[in-house]
Formats: sequence, C-alpha cells, structure tokens
Amino acid sequence: MFWMYAGFILFVVAMLVLDLGVFHRKAHVDSVKEALGWSAFWITLGLAFSVFIHLAYNHHWQGLGLSPDPVDGMLNTGSLAVVKYLTGYLIEKSLSMDNIFVIAMILGFFSVPAEQQHRVLFWGILGALILRGVMIAVGAALVAQFHWVLYLFGAFLVVTGLKMLVAEEKAADLDRNIIVRTARRLFPVTTRFYGRHFLVRAGSARAAEPDGGGVDPVVATAARGALVLTPLALALGVVETADVVFAVDSIPAIFAITADPFLVFTSNIFAILGLRSLFFALAGMLRTFRHLKVSLSLVLVLVGVKMLSAHWLRQWLGEHFNLIVLGVVLAILAAGIAASLVIKEDGPVHKD
Repeated sequence: MFWMYAGFILFVVAMLVLDLGVFHRKAHVDSVKEALGWSAFWITLGLAFSVFIHLAYNHHWQGLGLSPDPVDGMLNTGSLAVVKYLTGYLIEKSLSMDNIFVIAMILGFFSVPAEQQHRVLFWGILGALILRGVMIAVGAALVAQFHWVLYLFGAFLVVTGLKMLVAEEKAADLDRNIIVRTARRLFPVTTRFYGRHFLVRAGSARAAEPDGGGVDPVVATAARGALVLTPLALALGVVETADVVFAVDSIPAIFAITADPFLVFTSNIFAILGLRSLFFALAGMLRTFRHLKVSLSLVLVLVGVKMLSAHWLRQWLGEHFNLIVLGVVLAILAAGIAASLVIKEDGPVHKD
C-alpha cells in the first residue's frame, strides 16, 4: 500500500511543479479562457483516474479492496470503488465552490494584485493538500479504531448543512482574524506589495523597491535586517486558515461515502488540485450561482443521513444504494445550478 500512496503523491507533486515551475513561472493575469482550459484539464484528469481506481480494486493492487469498507461493510470491487470515488470527488468539488467565494473575498480585502493571485492560491492549495492528508490519515485511523465516530461525523454534517441553509452571509472583518492579528503583533507588515514576495528584509535592495515606487513607511522605520511581511503573506495566512474551516466540513463528508483511505485521499486531492484554475474561471460568476449554496446544504444533510443510516439504506435500496446516492447528489446540484440561472434577483424570468 505504501507504494500506491508514494506513487500518487509523486504524481501530484510533479503536476504542481509543472503548474508553477513551467506554465506559471512568470506572474501574469490568468484569462478566463486559460482558466477554463486548466479547469477542464484538472477535471478530466480527476475523472480519468477512475479508470485506475477500477483496475486497482479489481486486481487488488497493493491489497486494495480486500478489507470491508467500515461505512457499509462491503468489499470495494472495481465498479463500487469507482462509484464511491466519483461521489466523493463530486461532493468535494461542489463544496469547493463555497471555498472559492471566501477566497475571492480574502483576495479582495487585501487588494492582492491580479497577477499575484495565482501565487497565493498555489501555496494556499499546497498547504491545503498537506493539511487534508493529515486530517484524512487521522480520520481513517479513528474510524478503523472506533466505528461510532462515523455517527458523530453524520450528525455533524446534518447540523452543518442545516446551519448553512439558514445562515445569513455577512462580510467578515479580516482585520480581526487571529492569523492577521498574530502576524502583525510578531512582525511589521508593509503597506505596499513587493511583487511576488511574501516578506522582505529591511535595508535590502528589494525592500527599497515597492510596487508603484516610492517609500514604504513601515520598511523605512524597521530595524535594518529585520524581516517585514507583505500583505501577500497576510492573504496567504488567511487563505490557509479558511481551508482549515472548510476541511472540517468536507473531510467528514467524504467519510460519509467511504472510509477506504485511498479512495478518501485521492478523491479529496483531485478535487482540490483544480481549485486554483476554477477560481479564475468562476470568481466573476459566483453571484450567478447564489442558489447553489442551498444545494450544498442539502447535499451535506443527505450525506450525513446516509452516514447515519447506511445499514438500513442498503437493506432498503439494495447493494447499489451508493450509485443511487450519487444520482441524488447530481440531481440536487443540477437543481441548484438551474435555479440560479432561471431565478434572478427580482424573481423568475418571464417571457413576454
């Protein structure tokens, strides 16, 4: 099993290096066309991986599919593993839509230049991958040791979904964010950006050249040689903090589908990998899909109920109940997208 994880992680690292080191080596503003192209690439890659999942579980590579899934007690055959992988991928990708809205708010609050937003998103997503890998490992160990943890996850998802359904959106005051307050207490923070740099050293040649020219008063008064954070670093810190919050919701959601660590890990990672390009493709259209939040709330409630009643659902719907859950999730998300396109601010669209 070690080599399976090692190979997958090496593949992900290679793709990230290709993304930042080759295609985005120079800072530039991603066009919608470019972002849509990359989004299509990552989504295609994530969906194509289901072929590998089918082969790996059918032939039990590295022991995959030989142990019953703690969620439903079934052995994951190739086809069943694909259904669970795609369901988990779809749920995680859908939940990332809400994450995109928050990231857009963070970048706007700190006035991050468009050409530097990719850098913040890249390192933010890299941190998210590491964080979620750790959380998945801990979650899988807890489920393997204490099966009742699944019921806690299920109840948490139901409550979270209902809270999301009734909660009102409010603009957050990021100046009060714990990461921002701690960073400003420990380090001086510049009022200007310095290109792609997260920090500069007072007195250096780089510190004397803020974007737009002139002199940054914070750098000018800092002790020579002192490290000074830029607003780009604050934005990155808040993005990482936001992902911790989102991971608390999304990790239990995938465990509602399967507790197979490899399926959980790969579906989660592939869903996050395309988040950067998805942001640039959809950031300007997020308000258009405002009814999608209701769909996401219902999906969380659905998977929570599924986690709480997997045994009864299997008896009622048969062994293909996971495929039925996938279909219901797709229908809920499609309804949210359709409602967003049809229902405008002042009500339904009527033809004259």
